[in-house]
Amino acid sequence: MIARVHLAARRGAMPYLPELHTEAETLSWIRDVVLPRQEVYVAVENGAIVGFVALDHDMVEQLYVGPAAQSRGIGTELLDLAKELRAQGFRLWVFQRNEGARRFYERRGLQLVELTNGATNEEREPDALYEWRPTTPASRGRASPRAGP
Repeated sequence: MIARVHLAARRGAMPYLPELHTEAETLSWIRDVVLPRQEVYVAVENGAIVGFVALDHDMVEQLYVGPAAQSRGIGTELLDLAKELRAQGFRLWVFQRNEGARRFYERRGLQLVELTNGATNEEREPDALYEWRPTTPASRGRASPRAGP
């Protein structure tokens, strides 16, 4: 179940975050908000969900991999899926102190767009907005025109 992955991954990667919601509230939020309103894709190993990505328009709203399944390429596969599904680009938020996630995104081509003081998130934790845009031939350098026939 993705709520269990969400909870375990957040607790493992960000123990400094306050637990603002009970597990039951988180389960309800996943059931009543995330699943019906966002596009959710899961990574499954041996019949168990080990990670998921949730997309909403041009935002990656959630990308979590359970602690036991991390460092095996699952997050990269989920992020690559987001790139495929949002070929025009997307944005996502990450807490500034979540240095592991920030390195993960930066190594996979996302660019830092904005840093905030956290006033607009419920945790009141400073966060960072990242963006991914596809590379185009023009952004990789211009080809020189051919001379002659």
